[in-house]
Amino acid sequence: MQKKSLETILYSTAGIGVMLVMIVAVNVIFGAKPVRVDMTQERAYTLSAGTKAVLKKLDTPIKVRFYCTQSETATPESVYLKSYARKVEDLLQEYKQIAGKNLLIEKYDPQPDSDAEDSARLDGLEPQQLNLYDRYYLGLAVSLADERVAIPFLAPNREKLLEYDLTRAIARVFTPEKPTVGVMSALPVFGEPSNPMMMQMGQQGAPPWTLIEQLKQDFTVKRVEMTADKIDDDVKVLLVIHPKEISDKAQYAIDQFVLRGGKLIAFLDPQSATASRQQNPMMGGRGDSASSSLDKLLKAWGVQFDTSKVVADLNFKMQLRNRTGQPMDAPAWLGLTAEGINHDDIATSQIDNIWLPMCGAFIGTPSAGLKETVLLNSTKEAQLVDGFMANMDGGSLREGIKPAGVNYKLAIRLDGKFKTAFPDGAPKDASDTNSVAKASDSLKESKVDTSVVLFGDSDFIADEFSLRKMDSPFGQMVSQLNANLNLAQNVVEQMAGDSNLIGVRSRAALARPFTLVKKMEAEAESRGQAKVLELQKSLEETQQRLSELQQQRQDKDQRFILSAEQKAELDNFRKKQAEVSKELKQAQKDLRKEVVSLETRVKWLNILAMPFGVTLAGVGIAVIKRKKTSAK
Repeated sequence: MQKKSLETILYSTAGIGVMLVMIVAVNVIFGAKPVRVDMTQERAYTLSAGTKAVLKKLDTPIKVRFYCTQSETATPESVYLKSYARKVEDLLQEYKQIAGKNLLIEKYDPQPDSDAEDSARLDGLEPQQLNLYDRYYLGLAVSLADERVAIPFLAPNREKLLEYDLTRAIARVFTPEKPTVGVMSALPVFGEPSNPMMMQMGQQGAPPWTLIEQLKQDFTVKRVEMTADKIDDDVKVLLVIHPKEISDKAQYAIDQFVLRGGKLIAFLDPQSATASRQQNPMMGGRGDSASSSLDKLLKAWGVQFDTSKVVADLNFKMQLRNRTGQPMDAPAWLGLTAEGINHDDIATSQIDNIWLPMCGAFIGTPSAGLKETVLLNSTKEAQLVDGFMANMDGGSLREGIKPAGVNYKLAIRLDGKFKTAFPDGAPKDASDTNSVAKASDSLKESKVDTSVVLFGDSDFIADEFSLRKMDSPFGQMVSQLNANLNLAQNVVEQMAGDSNLIGVRSRAALARPFTLVKKMEAEAESRGQAKVLELQKSLEETQQRLSELQQQRQDKDQRFILSAEQKAELDNFRKKQAEVSKELKQAQKDLRKEVVSLETRVKWLNILAMPFGVTLAGVGIAVIKRKKTSAK
């Protein structure tokens, strides 16, 4: 018995020793070449294909100098930043595995008055003041020969954009030439300076839109006036944002720009919420003053854009606050999910969350020689509704929507050879009676294939519809409400010729809405609307019937006294009205039960799935072990 016990102890000790050796060996092997398993659905911690493509193109060693203060103090801020610094180091190691010898990584600890701190300052890094005494460096600089791009501070609030920021820095030093992007807009996208009157009222000027600031990091951004009669030759991509009341002269300039091979991205709008809010309420204004289009150009391209109509979709409806602060459904404010986004196009392939407030639709068949690609679309539960009424009260639209059974096109791209919208040459200037249009001086058709992207909304790229801004100890924290700006930048980069960064940025905003719940709500609302319309029709018929009966009365003095027939008609209608109202209430109750039941099932599935799996695995192991023990 003692001998058996001794053997058991020896075998157990030997087993533990072997296991220890195996663990050490595995750690040594994987420590030499770190491997990280990414279990997230969006593969958030795996290098994207775009990053790998940029790194594999490197044919010259690029140096990355990573600066991180290794202070001994342990304040909450420093501990948090050190933890984030480790994530940055891990990401840099993954870059190194892909790029190999063409990526050199150097780490520095910029202590006060050290050579490392001098190097950090020369590279343009900015320390963060954590308290009265401690300053913390956390940034990097990417350099190749004389080209250098610095990320002054790796802000933790941009963790989801860390891969994009780093890949963009590498791409910029590798290809330092920046394409020129022109921006033409009737909105203050470049910001507005403060004037003395505004300052006396305590108001400050408006800063540039975030989209413009982000484009300046990758491109040379040039302002193009709305009155321009020619687009400069160095402009490769032209952004036209809400061209309200654009002249034929400016449209001709855009027309010639496209025909000579320029790329156009136009953000049109049937009802611009941004423009409406900028109007002086004391001056009044009509609803059509907030609309914009490129009517002459669209007609030549075979596209129609009704500036009086917006798309309302029950499946993509958003929830807003009314004037009393209560939530209301707004079908004309679209929150597009994957169902309304083209995932076969590189610019939208990884986008799944777009907000489009009061968006218009593109209708028609493109002209000969042009190929159309739909980037964004509605579902078939959509209808075109009056834009002015949608702007006044989005919630009331819900009661009158009749699904048209059409997937309305909200954003499209046209590719091919374009023909001019001005066959007779430049439009004559009304103020110059001596000007003569010379058709021979203008281009009639593009010689090379080019592209035009059209969006039915311009508000979605404004800060208030794309970003959430909050104050924090590290300054103002900016987070994305959706992927609106991602989409806009993707399209610009695609048109400018560099698409490798598209897949990197697109992963920063991912939404997982309850699509089944939204579909159930839309179906229930459709059923409810049918009943409401039936009730309204019944009311109109009854009123018409009462009017006819009243006209048949011989005695005019008794015209306003109800007859027995009229009373019976009213009683029947009231009874029918009560029955329909009861059915509507029951349908709403059934909808709420379905939604609550679905949410409850999903919640309990999330809570119990993992414990149940672990328990089941434990029971299975116990049963197998017991069978083996019994066999011995």
